[in-house]
Amino acid sequence: MSYVLFYAPGAASLVVHWMLVELGVAFGAERVNLKAGDQHSPAFLQLNPAGRVPVLLVDDQAFTESAALVMWLAERHPQAQLAPAVGDDRRGRWLETMIYLTNTVSSAMRDWLYAERDGEPADADAVRRLARRRIESAWERLNVMLADGRMHLLGEEMTTADLLAVMLMLWSRNMPRPATTWENVGPYVKRMCSRPGFIEVCRREGLTK
Repeated sequence: MSYVLFYAPGAASLVVHWMLVELGVAFGAERVNLKAGDQHSPAFLQLNPAGRVPVLLVDDQAFTESAALVMWLAERHPQAQLAPAVGDDRRGRWLETMIYLTNTVSSAMRDWLYAERDGEPADADAVRRLARRRIESAWERLNVMLADGRMHLLGEEMTTADLLAVMLMLWSRNMPRPATTWENVGPYVKRMCSRPGFIEVCRREGLTK
């Protein structure tokens, strides 16, 4: 099997890049310059007509959507144990958490970050107010999950849900109340960001966290 990731530093592709590093598999990486408009080039649009990263070539076939990609990678590499196996009692909670992070948190985060660009500028403040309520409610929910002292969202073992959650949490750094200000979320993010895999992906993307 072969992998080539098309990514932009700090964008939604980060979680897939991090996942590939954690897996320890060989992969190629192609940087997409969003400011230069590389995502709108004919060559890139052939890979993803939506003009967004990530794109992951799997044996020369293009696939998109960050959450789907990390879930699929976990299934392709079960030895990494980054997703509960079919039949595992934790699998239902893992699926629930992945979809919650994608449908609720990620979509609200996009509203917060791109309210003016995606919609009418006159409505941007209202969109951001709603997005902020949804995002802060999510941090509260995840804070409660971590209140029992567990190391990761689903218990002691790390899963794809942790990689996705931490990326979203880091995106909130410039919000009025970042995720890291929650009592249990803050130490959790710090632990996750100290992982060698995260440090390595930041090095590769030129990020300072």
